[in-house]
Parts: sequence; C-alpha cells; structure tokens
Amino acid sequence: MQFFPLPSSLTKTPYANLLLARDGSLLGAGIAADQQWRFAPVESLPDKYKKSLLLFEDQHFYRHPGINPLAIARALQGNLQAGKVTSGGSTISMQLARLLRQAEYQQQDKKLPARSITSKLLEAGRAFQLEWRFSKEELLIHYASHAPFGGNIVGLRAAAWRYFGRAPEHLSWAESALLAVLPNSPALIHPGRQRDLLKQKRDRLLQRLHAKHYFSDLDLQLALIEPLPERPQSLPQLAPHLLATLKKQHSAQHVFHSSIDPFIQRIATQVAERHSLRLANEGVNNISLLLIDHERMDALAYVGNQAWQKQQRYAPDLDLVQRPRSTGSILKPLLYGLMLQEGELAPTSLIPDIPTQFGGYSPKNYDRSFRGAVPAQFALAHSLNIPSVRMLRDYGIGKFQEKLQAMGMTTLFRPADDYGLTLILGGAEGTLWDLTGIYARLAASARDGNINQPIPTLLLQNKKALENKIVLQEKTPSIKPVIQQGAAWLTLQALIDVARPGNDNYWRDFSGSQTIAWKTGTSYGLRDAWAIGSNGRYTLGVWVGNAGGEPASFISGQSSAAPILFDVFDALPSINWFSKPAHALKTISVCKDDGYLTGGQCDAVDMEIPNTSHFAKVTQNHRHIHLDIDEQFRVHSRCETVNNMRAHDWFVLPPTQEFYWRQHHSEYKALPPWRSDCLNDLLQIDEDQPIELVYPNEESRIYIPMDLDGKRSRVVLKAVHRNPAAQLYWHLDDEFLGETKIFHEREAALEPGVHKLLVVDKQGYRLERRFRVIGKE
Repeated sequence: MQFFPLPSSLTKTPYANLLLARDGSLLGAGIAADQQWRFAPVESLPDKYKKSLLLFEDQHFYRHPGINPLAIARALQGNLQAGKVTSGGSTISMQLARLLRQAEYQQQDKKLPARSITSKLLEAGRAFQLEWRFSKEELLIHYASHAPFGGNIVGLRAAAWRYFGRAPEHLSWAESALLAVLPNSPALIHPGRQRDLLKQKRDRLLQRLHAKHYFSDLDLQLALIEPLPERPQSLPQLAPHLLATLKKQHSAQHVFHSSIDPFIQRIATQVAERHSLRLANEGVNNISLLLIDHERMDALAYVGNQAWQKQQRYAPDLDLVQRPRSTGSILKPLLYGLMLQEGELAPTSLIPDIPTQFGGYSPKNYDRSFRGAVPAQFALAHSLNIPSVRMLRDYGIGKFQEKLQAMGMTTLFRPADDYGLTLILGGAEGTLWDLTGIYARLAASARDGNINQPIPTLLLQNKKALENKIVLQEKTPSIKPVIQQGAAWLTLQALIDVARPGNDNYWRDFSGSQTIAWKTGTSYGLRDAWAIGSNGRYTLGVWVGNAGGEPASFISGQSSAAPILFDVFDALPSINWFSKPAHALKTISVCKDDGYLTGGQCDAVDMEIPNTSHFAKVTQNHRHIHLDIDEQFRVHSRCETVNNMRAHDWFVLPPTQEFYWRQHHSEYKALPPWRSDCLNDLLQIDEDQPIELVYPNEESRIYIPMDLDGKRSRVVLKAVHRNPAAQLYWHLDDEFLGETKIFHEREAALEPGVHKLLVVDKQGYRLERRFRVIGKE
C-alpha cells in the first residue's frame, strides 16, 4: 500500500500526557504539543458509550464495508425534501476519514476545503482503505480518539476527564449518550449556545437506548434528569513533578498508570504545604517527599518540589526527588549495618570520640564536644561524626563505596579517594529516590529476610486497575540485599532510639505512638536537611533546602525535616513493628563496660549480633592489676609480697579517651596510683603508657596559616596524662620547650617540614612523635 499510505495524522498525532493513580483516578495531565486536550486512545470502548455511539451515528456499522448506500440515499432524499443539506449519510468510517483529513490540513497549517461531492468521494475512498486496514473495533477506537468534543478537547478519554472528572469506563448512560451526540454539534456544549438543543439530542438518544432495552425505566428517568456539564473541569495536578519526570524517562508513553495512592498523595502534599511557611521564615524554600510501601516496594506518595512560592527563583518546576544533593549523615546507618554484619563491631562496642585528625581533615561533632568513647549504637542514634569517621577509616572508603553502589546508590561516580573520609558526613551526593529506596530495602530485609528486594517502582505494568483490584508488576528489577536480615534488624533497632524533635522526645510514654526507625542528616554548609524513617509498612524520605543550593542559618535534619516526617506518619494508619527475626541473630558474651568479647577479664552481658557476624575482638580496655592490702595503691612483686597483694580486673581506657570519658561518667574509676616505694624500676614492670598526645596525632599533617602581619601562626600542642597531677616536660626538635601541669598544652612556632616532639613525665615515661607541617619549606 505504498501508493495509498494511511493518513499521517494516525501516527503523528501529538497526545497529552495522563498520570493515573493506582486506583485509576487522575493525578494530573499535561496538554499536547498542539495545545489540544487530546489523550492517548483508549484500549477499548466502554459498552455504554459504544452502544450510544452506534445507535446515534451508524446502526449498520458492522454490516457495511465503509459506506452505507441506503443511508446515503435516505440522506439525499431528506436533503432534497428540506431544500438544504440536513444529513450527509456518512458512516463512522467516513467520519473518521474526514477527521483524519482535517487533522492533516491542520498539521500543514491549511484550511480544510468546503464540503463537496469531491470531498465526499475522497472520504468514501479513504473509508474503504480504513476498513481494509483495520478491524471494526479498531475503527471505533480511532474515531472515538479523534472526534471533537468542544473547544480544544479531542477524543473520548479527554472529554470524559474534562467534562465529568472520570475515566470513560465509569461514565453513566446520560454521560455516555452526551459524548455520543456531542461530536455532531461540539459548539453546543458551551454555555449560551443552545444547550437546550444539545440536551434534547441527548434525551432522544436515551429514549432510543431505552427502547432497545439497554436499561430500565428507572434508569431512564434518572438519566433524563442528569444536568449537562457547565464547562470543562480543571484537571487535578496532584503530582506535577512526577508526571514531568515520567514523561522524560518514558518519552514514547502518554498514559502513566502509577503506583501512587491518591489519598496518601494528598496527605503528603498537605503536610508539605503546611510546613512550607514555617521553613520559608527560616530561609528554606523547597521541600520534597517520597513514601514507599516497603512490603510491595511501590511508591505511594511523590512530592517532587513543594516550593514556597511559584516564582522562578525558587525553581518550582524542578523535581528534587531525583536531584543529587549532599547526603549529610544519612549514610551512617548503612556503614553501621555493614560493620555489624561483617564482624567489625557489636552494637555496644566502644568507638573513640576524641579530637581526631586524619591528614588535614579534622571532623567535629555537631555539639563540638567529645565523650571519650561511645557505644556504636549510641554513636549512630546521636549521629556523632567523629566515631562515624573512625568507623569508615577502619572499614575502608572504597569498600563502603562499592557496597553503597550495590545497594542502589547511583550517584557515586568518582573514585573513592576523591570522597575520602567525608563520604560518611555528606562528602557525596545522593537523590531522595535512591536513598529512600535503600532504606525501604533495609526495612524489607529486616522484615522478610535475605530474599531479593525489588527496586521501588512508580509504574504499574498492568494497565487496568478495576474496582481497586490492582494487579502488580509480574516482573520487577530486583537486587540482592547487601545488609542481610540480622544486621538490618539491629540497625533499625538502633535508629528507633533516636530522640524525636520537640515534644516527641517522650513518645514511648504514649500508648498510641507507633514505632519508627529514623535518621536525619544535615549537609556541610547548612544547605540540605534530610529525614528518612520506616514504620512496620512504610518508608518515608524527606529533603528540605533551597533548590539553588543557598545555605540557611537554621536548617537541620532534626528541626527542619524531621517534623515533616512525623506529621506524615501521624496522618497515616498506625502500623505495628515487625517481630524480631530470632533465627537471624545469635548471642555472644561481651564486657558490660566496652562491648568487646570478655576474655575472662570483665563483668559479662549477653549481646545479640547477626548470625553472619564473626565478631572476634577481645577487650583491650580491661587490665589485671595488683593492689596493696588496703586496696589504695598499685603494687608489684618487687615492692610487696604476694600474700599482701589483692588482684583486680580494672576497666581502663586509653589516656585521651579516659580524659574525656570522665567528664561524662562520674562513676569511672581511674587506675589507682603506684605506691611510692614501688616507683623504682617501674618502667620495666608497667605495661601502661600514661601519656597520650591529643594533637598532633599519628596521622596529622598540619597546615599553619600566615597572620595579617606576615608571620606564621603558632600551633598549640596538646597532651593528656592519666594522673591529673602529673608534670610533663616538652621537647621539640631536641630543644626544651618547657613544662606543664594539669592542662598540658604548649604553643610552638613551626616551620614547614618534619618535626619531632618528645614528652616526658617525672617517672620517666616518654612519648615521641614525628609529624609534618605543610607549606613552603
């Protein structure tokens, strides 16, 4: 048929985009490129509309080959009797041919010639061709999809949504009859244009349908009193950013059957709108939300960007769910879960929380304080930065990056060394889509075990969602859980203990409060705030900030994003937390003081760890010591007889950890001092090193800036000693700097290059360290 090609308007017709919720309701739509409300063709014609159309336009549609000679003869006779053209006798196939011809002229910016015998013959010829190429059902669908319904509304699907606010299959008899007669006189739908004539045409068709026994007498009475629509309805725009994103991702698709729940979408949107004003007063102008059902891995709510105002400077059209932003602390639980799983730590294992430098990098906690050492689960629940950086250093940056990529984080494209240790504190960017999906799979793994987890989906593969019975995807992409059930469960348990914002700090006191495992994050420079949490069924991710990246003085995950997260959860049904997977856990015996294996030197407690863990770290913080008979002083065999010694196991932290630990733990008992007569030959007996340098540490590379007067600034060297009354003597590059008591700090002028620092106490304990000052030598 290359000599008689089909009309180009059949294949080149621009369609509007339609976004449907999981129950088939309309979430939003976008107009077609030619500014027509023309939606993609329906897959099949609803029975009510089909019966109405055939009875009104072409009763013999299934019996003729494209033209109906009897209908043409009747039309010709009627026109002669009336003295004017009152009927053309066109079949649906001929009308479709005319619609396609008209569309071709419009595409070429030409005006369709006036109707004539020639045009009638052309339509008849085209009708024969269409009948030959398409089935009768396909012809009906093509007609219904190209028919005009008033103004710039084209096609049955667009007309059903614009006039009645629902899909064609849900129209009543009166609505179906109206849409069957409307293309015959599309101008009559507008107010003031003989709408009574349009109603008469509809009612006559309803009478004929009733005469065919398609519906009862009561149905006819009810149908006749249904009013005509006043004007086209405005279409909802519940998820405009999702529609734009799906259109970009699936450019060839025009109807999107999404997984979004319209009720939950409205809740999420309302919460975002409510918090928008609060945050705008704090200089934060954009909010995005994503809610995932982690049981089915469906996205149920998608607020791409709740902008404070629609002004261009707030980038209201940007979909921030898909936009990479600095992750802040939101990756910390993933590192914790991986280290639990691989036996690097137990939940209560102590992690140092002391002044720390790694090369030129010196992380700080949010409160600028140090606690000496903290249990790993405490460090996670309180989002302490220094322990997290130390954990990443021990685990390995490259290894962690590979695990994150395996979990589904798609934005880590640089080499691991480029991220460095800042990776755990926001040195990398992630999207709300990726991160919420990772947390959803973490919850699913804790609940369901080590089965492959689907990647969260926005679209339902099956195009029909009838009577709220949604057929989910038959095949969805899935990935193997990286953090398996035992570690996932313990990670979420640590996140349950995160203190909630505002008055919710005592949430456990309220019987109606639901269990939520959640984590916040705030990026460096106060540009991004995150909150991601899971209850027994849903995982919710919240991002707030400025689309342009401007900082906000008061932004934080705790105060800015978390209130939004809990407001959404409070508006959803309360879901019970899933039960503990006892089969995925095992019990070990650890020291009560530091969470490491006992080694027989401490009071032990039972601790659950993942059954995949091979945790084998024995405590190094407990020492076997000997005291005198009064248990006041330490003694050794060269100054006291064995009979007068009392043996004890003592919890002892390294000097720097001890220095800060004692500020938070009044119950901590420092090592008793040596008895004065036991100080001789002490260095050959005592294995303890009581001195520790706080700065510089072993990995320090010091940069010293120049002052305004052109002179190099001085650096403060700092040390601690187990004995608060100890006196320390400082030597730098073999030159005596001086001595210190109680507060062991010394200023020094340092030139670029390698330096040697020596610190000695009165007992002869000495600590030597080499370090480098960066700069031009």
